[in-house]
Amino acid sequence: RSDSRAMRSDLHLQHDLIAVEHGETIHALLELTAPAMPGASERPPATLEVVIDRSGSMRGERLSAALVALDALVGRLRPTDRLGVVAFDHAVQVPVAAGPVGDGTAVRAALGRIHPGGMTNLSGGLLRGIQEARRVAGEEGATVVLLSDGHANQGVTDHARLEAFAGGAHGARISTSTIGIGLGYDEDLLAAIARGGGGNAHFAPDGDEAGRALASEVEGLLTQTAQAVSLTVRPSREVAAVRLFNDLPSTPIEGGFMVELGDLYSEETRRLVLEIDVPAIAELGLAQVCELELRWVDLRTMRSELATIPVHVNVVPGDQAAGRTENAKVVTELAFQRAQRAKRAAADALRDGDVGRADSIWRGAAHALRAAPALDPSGELAREAALLEELADQSWRDAMHARKRARADHHMKARRRGREL
Repeated sequence: RSDSRAMRSDLHLQHDLIAVEHGETIHALLELTAPAMPGASERPPATLEVVIDRSGSMRGERLSAALVALDALVGRLRPTDRLGVVAFDHAVQVPVAAGPVGDGTAVRAALGRIHPGGMTNLSGGLLRGIQEARRVAGEEGATVVLLSDGHANQGVTDHARLEAFAGGAHGARISTSTIGIGLGYDEDLLAAIARGGGGNAHFAPDGDEAGRALASEVEGLLTQTAQAVSLTVRPSREVAAVRLFNDLPSTPIEGGFMVELGDLYSEETRRLVLEIDVPAIAELGLAQVCELELRWVDLRTMRSELATIPVHVNVVPGDQAAGRTENAKVVTELAFQRAQRAKRAAADALRDGDVGRADSIWRGAAHALRAAPALDPSGELAREAALLEELADQSWRDAMHARKRARADHHMKARRRGREL
């Protein structure tokens, strides 16, 4: 366990003992808890850029609900906080140039002048929003939130390129979240943008849910305490391989790989599972199999921080290792993350029109979760199993709705584990 400037890290191994001269694969669970929010007067100015789809399909309740929610959120911001709004259909407009909110009068007046238009140039709106965020963001960075109910049918439409755009902004401390409204949007595209941008991918069946999703993003922005959080994983030379179980962006580097965790809000907990192929070790005692380096920017001090976390296994005689027990916390998290993989696989099956395969994947994953209830007295695995069974039932009635729910839930739990806004 380590504690550095209130960023807490706890490491748990699936097995605390490894048999001498016997190689195996073990799982390590790293729990990170962000620093607590300082007093309100110490919070640095926040920057929020909202990119709103105003194409024809947004006409009526969807656009009006999103604008009403944004109007209400203006009151949550301080006069010194920075807000910008980009609206797009086939063209891109900037009704609110990014800058200090002030008393909010000018912002609210500009929101009232946003009306539905034509086609969907999503890439143009996204890029303009990122430009505006970059123009005014201080060293504490910014959050971009994209709301859309349709498919990108003008401008850049390639998923990988748009994910890369968001990834480039994320490298400059600008995170991007997405909110998909209704059933007609491209969930794979919005999930890719959120993945590249280090943000969240929300599914909002209607305008009211979109407003709540936007409110959750503002809440997260205003309580951020750590930014640009990353984890570098360096296996020891003897270790054959280390893999990240979670669905998070990672980049190969010399001697290992680096995982981008994005921003953390006050006292948020993230859980990461590493799969380590431990070789046969000939000597008894503690052996280091991996080193983790956690980096982040403390928003209170704007200082870059570093914590080093070694991963050791205890090598013992075979008869002693035979009596070992598994760490229930690690096993539970593994089961939970396997369920998230099942959600994504089933959603892909629905995309291909194979409802039967999706049903089989979801029910198989639910059965696996229910097989070991004693490991999880909190009941979280049982609730997750119930959700999987509900998705399986729903897929036969409304495959599109089930797929969007599954993709959004997978994104939140596989990537933002522990985030509850």
